[in-house]
Amino acid sequence: MSDAALDALFDAARAIRERAYAPYSRYKVGAAIRATDGRIFSGCNVENAAYPVGTCAEAAAIAAMIAAGANRIAVIAVIGSTDDVCTPCGGCRQRIREFAAPDALVAMADARCETRIVRTLDALLPLSFGPDHLPAPQDRGTPHG
Repeated sequence: MSDAALDALFDAARAIRERAYAPYSRYKVGAAIRATDGRIFSGCNVENAAYPVGTCAEAAAIAAMIAAGANRIAVIAVIGSTDDVCTPCGGCRQRIREFAAPDALVAMADARCETRIVRTLDALLPLSFGPDHLPAPQDRGTPHG
């Protein structure tokens, strides 16, 4: 991935991060996906007073991608709001895996995008379980038989 393409993803993630709703943690996160068809989708975290009900930025970006008709992640960029590099949580790594191959890139950065880390999904979620581990839909049978 070129530096310019990666910069564009981080710019989209940084822009959407400012719309995050994070009154409890005060930790705003933005994520931007470049789908395999080239389109970019972004999302931000949305917290809730009932903590487990919140939405991570990566999940929001994936939902935007699916809603627009794309279904495969080529690259995802994640940016937080502190001096530390923001990495996807374990649940989001699995969410990404649902729509990305193990060799898809995950780009992570600090709030100012001064420190960047780019890894494959496989490096972040080794020996992952994904859709390709399940039988094809026609081979699954019925739920009770």
